[in-house]
Amino acid sequence: MVAAPDKPIELNNPLNEEELLKINAYWRACNYLAVGMIYLRENPLLKQPLKPSDVKHRLLGHWGSSPGLSFIYIHLNRLIKKYDLDMIYLAGPGHGAPGVLAPVYLEGTYSEIYPNISEDADGMQKFFKQFSFPGGIGSHCTPETPGSIHEGGELGYSLSHAYGSVFDNPDLISVCVVGDGEAETGALATAWHSNKFINPIRDGAVLPVLHLNGYKIANPTILSRISHEELEALFKGYGYKPYFVEGSDPTLMHQKMAATLEEAITEIKAIQAEARSTGTAKRPMWPMIVLRSPKGWTGPADVDGHKVEGFWRAHQVPMADVTTNPPHLRLLEDWMRSYKPEELFDENGRLIPELKALAPQGTKRMSASPHANGGTLRKDLKLPDFRQYGVSVEHPGKAEVENTKLLGNFLRDVMRNNLHNFRMFGPDETASNRLNPVYEVSKKTWLAEFYPEDLDGSELATDGRVMEMLSEHTLEGWLEGYVLTGRHGFFHTYEAFAHVIDSMFNQHAKWLDICKNEVSWRAPISSLNILLSSTVWRQDHNGFSHQDPGFLDVVTNKSASVTRIYLPPDANCLLSVADHCLKSTDYINVIVADKQKHLQFLSMDDAIKHCTKGIGIWEWASNDDCGKEPDIPDVIMASCGDVATMESLAATAILREEIPDLKVRFVNVVDLFKLQPDTEHPHGLSDRDFDSLFTTDKPIIFNFHGYPWLIHKLAYRRKNHPNLHVRGYKEKGNINTPLELAINNQVDRFNLVMDVIDRVPKLGSAAAYVRERMRNAIIENVNYAYEHGIDKDEIVNWKWPF
Repeated sequence: MVAAPDKPIELNNPLNEEELLKINAYWRACNYLAVGMIYLRENPLLKQPLKPSDVKHRLLGHWGSSPGLSFIYIHLNRLIKKYDLDMIYLAGPGHGAPGVLAPVYLEGTYSEIYPNISEDADGMQKFFKQFSFPGGIGSHCTPETPGSIHEGGELGYSLSHAYGSVFDNPDLISVCVVGDGEAETGALATAWHSNKFINPIRDGAVLPVLHLNGYKIANPTILSRISHEELEALFKGYGYKPYFVEGSDPTLMHQKMAATLEEAITEIKAIQAEARSTGTAKRPMWPMIVLRSPKGWTGPADVDGHKVEGFWRAHQVPMADVTTNPPHLRLLEDWMRSYKPEELFDENGRLIPELKALAPQGTKRMSASPHANGGTLRKDLKLPDFRQYGVSVEHPGKAEVENTKLLGNFLRDVMRNNLHNFRMFGPDETASNRLNPVYEVSKKTWLAEFYPEDLDGSELATDGRVMEMLSEHTLEGWLEGYVLTGRHGFFHTYEAFAHVIDSMFNQHAKWLDICKNEVSWRAPISSLNILLSSTVWRQDHNGFSHQDPGFLDVVTNKSASVTRIYLPPDANCLLSVADHCLKSTDYINVIVADKQKHLQFLSMDDAIKHCTKGIGIWEWASNDDCGKEPDIPDVIMASCGDVATMESLAATAILREEIPDLKVRFVNVVDLFKLQPDTEHPHGLSDRDFDSLFTTDKPIIFNFHGYPWLIHKLAYRRKNHPNLHVRGYKEKGNINTPLELAINNQVDRFNLVMDVIDRVPKLGSAAAYVRERMRNAIIENVNYAYEHGIDKDEIVNWKWPF
């Protein structure tokens, strides 16, 4: 372990002897429980000598970070009681759940929520056995953990979650323990900058604690092997005032931690008091703490001659063979008895009253804070009538508007009506994505330095509610923390770069799935709403690097109970979808809508009906309903996505002009999961409804916004799947004109017409001349794009002709 600094913190020994003994005893109880969770399934109080049958057959869990986590937790409890604080605790070290579960159990919340895990020997035995055990709980701070809003299953998001939790939460202090392994992730590195976005007047505070215990699974951590001066400079550079608590002697460390936390909390309160009394918000140097303690603190110093405490061998299970190795079994028993459980628990296994009294009461317990069960605090948004923001559509496919601009008008007034519980999040693209009307109500949060020229169009303000930063990781983490603690938000990003948050989306989806289906005591939270704009088909200026619609594929891999995908074809549909998503709970709603001008197809009333169904026939674009028997189409033209719909409609228009006897049914999909069977997704169509729309034997030419194989994945079980031909993005792109890009990927009108000719049996050679005209059109339009750099006027200004 790197030596302590030359300038240790000055101590005033805030704990008297009795307090010191009690807080150390409470910590011993936490450590005893942490070891018991990892190892034991029977004999929880060691009333008999430990036997191999008392030990779990599979030893899972992580010891290394647990002592430090509980050490911090119990010191926070002291200050919660002293200052009547509202506080929650986020444990960043991924597998450190024993260090959190132990104090949660000791303060009684666990047994209140899970009465079968009682505060006695029988409950303790069940508490031990369930940890990392089939039918029990995982080794992270999972949704089953009272007080948790952050699982830690994937490292890097704890700090952004913490900051998201305190926006618009003026009385909340979120203490975030950052593991030093976690601190090496890119997501965590950018999250340190979140302190520049905290307004001390209206927001709460985050107290980061870097848990510097020196090692990852099998290697030293970077921050543990740099000098104290370098580490201090790093955090000062991030804009923090760092405090250091370093050492291994429990007596000294308790005093250091008590003094340091007291100073940090006092400093936070002083910063807030000054800002709130003066009404002036400025960026202070917020305090943070570096806790340098041994890995596996208080555990075995060595095992079989190999160093354990203070080394990477303490990271997981220090001794994994205790059921077959008698010396190791004895070492485990000695280790657990070193905490003197007989002094901590009474004969019935209950924590003795003088220690029980150290924890806060009621909802002041971090494990029982309503902020960590945000659905209990959530209030519905006051939404304006989205119908008032739509566009008048007298004739389908004639007028053009920027779809997301109208959404921006709607979101502006959503924000106006909800100035304390709604924020927008996006990476410096609010104006680019045409959502800038929100600036009329609230500008971009900015607590850093202002220049005079910033007043001319930069849209910055200390009290802004639009959160912009060029880190999708941090933005997504803020939004998750915000909704997990009971508020509402809206995230937007360029479609191609939504992949930056793939893994964060995965983790949040898993969290929601467990909360919704297995943890009944967690109240529903606001849905996570994600808008993907600047889409694949309108990246003629950015090119190939910005062309990737694959985030949708990732979403379809997650639980059907929490995922929803919408591809509204026009502005009125987008407004209807957005209103629905903002009202919903416990979902991740992904909306795909481009920012450029697009044709408008449906009136508001028709859009509402269409979006409510999620899929439907557009009669005005179809000609198979001729009033004669049988009304069976020759081909189904299907579309999903704005550009895909326009090109499919253009192909349909060509077919109706060139081959008027061909009966075409046009089907548009807004809700992508309608394509799945209702047995697989709650939004899925029944086989009967699907067959009614798409027939059981006619060719389907499906033009899709994303990768074509996704449609096959969703619809592979349908009876007519063999006749389903899907066009979509095929990684064919560059600095193309819109039509040229469509042609390269064969989603254009001309290729779609040829697809129909190839698949409708009665056409065959009879449509040879039409095919030739389509081929010629492709050549002419590509050559025109190469010569002029734009598409032909007849393409750019195309309108639905019927």
